[in-house]
Amino acid sequence: MEQVFAICQENREKLKDFLTSLDKDTLFTVPEGFNNNIWWNIAHTVVTEQLLIYKLSGTPMQISDTLVAKYRKGTFPEENPTEDEFNEILELLTTLPKRTLEDYKNGVFSTYNAYQTSFGFELTSVEDAISFNNFHEGMHFGYILALKRAIQPNS
Repeated sequence: MEQVFAICQENREKLKDFLTSLDKDTLFTVPEGFNNNIWWNIAHTVVTEQLLIYKLSGTPMQISDTLVAKYRKGTFPEENPTEDEFNEILELLTTLPKRTLEDYKNGVFSTYNAYQTSFGFELTSVEDAISFNNFHEGMHFGYILALKRAIQPNS
């Protein structure tokens, strides 16, 4: 499982790079033909990891219900984040996977409520959820690259 966690951490570093290297206009633009933006995709990965691993394990999530309500599956960008929310997501991107690894090693996830993903995968254990989370984040990483290209065609 160490490698699975390392993949997540590396992906999160790359997502953090988007937040720190792209201007806010680029992060918050929803290009024609798309229904969300780079920012939403990044915040969504933070929320989804918590829902898949913590909530379905019956373990208290490490994020607010406000973030969940704004960035869970089925939501769309309605407003730009405040500076505080932006900084919170920036920090959570890298701190949460480390916390999840620590909690996993400490046996915090003792139960798991099976969940059928929209991709047709049934998650029956926290290990399934952790692995599927990497797939999910990789999909959103690709979507972010497509959004960036739509906004900045020559970059």
